[in-house]
Amino acid sequence: MTSTTDFDNAEISQQYSRINTRFDITDEEIDNDNCSARLFERSRIKALADEREAVQKKTFTKWVNSILSRVGCRISDLYLDLRDGRMLIKLLEVLSGERLPKPTKGRMRIHCLENVDKALQFLKEQRVHLENMGSHDIVDGNHRLILGLIWTIILRFQIQDIVVETGQADQKETRSAKDALLLWCQMKTKEYPNVNIRNFTTSWKDGMAFNALIHKHRPDLVDFNKLKRSNPSHNLQSAFNVAEQQLGVHKLLDPEDVFTENPDEKSIITYVVAFYHYFSKMKQLAVEGKRVGKVLDHAIETEKTIDKYETLSSDLLTWIEQTIIVLNNRKLANSLTGVQQQLQAFNTYRTVEKPPKFQEKGNLEVLLFTIQSRMRANKQRVYTPKEGALVADINRGWERLEGAEHERERVLRDELIRQEKLEQTARRFDRKAAMRETWLLENQRLVAQVTHSQTTLWYHLILL
Repeated sequence: MTSTTDFDNAEISQQYSRINTRFDITDEEIDNDNCSARLFERSRIKALADEREAVQKKTFTKWVNSILSRVGCRISDLYLDLRDGRMLIKLLEVLSGERLPKPTKGRMRIHCLENVDKALQFLKEQRVHLENMGSHDIVDGNHRLILGLIWTIILRFQIQDIVVETGQADQKETRSAKDALLLWCQMKTKEYPNVNIRNFTTSWKDGMAFNALIHKHRPDLVDFNKLKRSNPSHNLQSAFNVAEQQLGVHKLLDPEDVFTENPDEKSIITYVVAFYHYFSKMKQLAVEGKRVGKVLDHAIETEKTIDKYETLSSDLLTWIEQTIIVLNNRKLANSLTGVQQQLQAFNTYRTVEKPPKFQEKGNLEVLLFTIQSRMRANKQRVYTPKEGALVADINRGWERLEGAEHERERVLRDELIRQEKLEQTARRFDRKAAMRETWLLENQRLVAQVTHSQTTLWYHLILL
């Protein structure tokens, strides 16, 4: 909270009395004819104006504090605490996000005028029209112009940038500022019974519109079906409490400020726009959350794909090395049938086992290209496989595999030829052995016959 300036309290009271008694009636006016009617009319107008001014002052004070709370500051009286210009400068800095000229030190009137001038000059640079308003109006505590200044600031920094599009894609209509805010309220509450927002005054008296706005975005906070139009004070109090306690939207109004014959339009707009910015930010955070979620999903998916690549590449390299060991094994069968079986197993490897592995090698190259392309698109550090698992390493391993395969085929075919020659030699030997055996048997038979004949002859000779 800013401290008071060095103005004399009596002087301040005198200034305020002079500036803010525009509805007071002079003695001359009281002596005129129709005095009673005019007095009643002026009194009624003054009462309404004072009531509206009091509501605006309270609402604008709470609104200013809701903004200043972001930097740990606070005001107590809107008319007193802005006159030195310091809080006004800080308010504009928070709203705009820009740095204004540093406030002038000192608490004299001239210093206050300089500080307020800095704030007003900044508003002019922002193309904010300040009609019939000078720094002395703020320093002197002109109620009407201070309220007007705060309302102008609200319009510029809270309402002006609101844009809502309506209609079909080919017939879009764009509305901005206050009309856009009203349209936004209507769009959000059009499906709710007993809610018909036509303005920023009487349409909000029963509290149903406030509850509908909250329920539309956070249905978990409001049981809309239990609300009754016949209980406006409860509806308003409930909506304001939920907004403050659950949403963090500062309670700028009280139920009696809204549930009245003529609710103040500017005060209600100021409060409603706080809902708009909160829910718009919530939607933006949700969109950003989805975007972050997608990025995380992509990152997780990329990590899974990388793990898949590393697993598949490791398995393929292991298979290549193990297959090379098998192909380099020179322990061959010592028979034609055994070599033929080994050659058949080799042909099965080439036609059944090897082709899927070759396809797997090609898929690994595509997988790595996909990973790296996705990471480049997401502006991530491109993944590079560890040493030994590079595509070049796999290709070199495959070349060694094909070399071992070629050598295995040559050795098997050479052994097959050798075994076939040995088989032919063995068959020739068997034929010759069979022929020799037949010849021997025949000779043995002939010898046996000759021996028998000689024995018979000797027998006969002995008998003779």
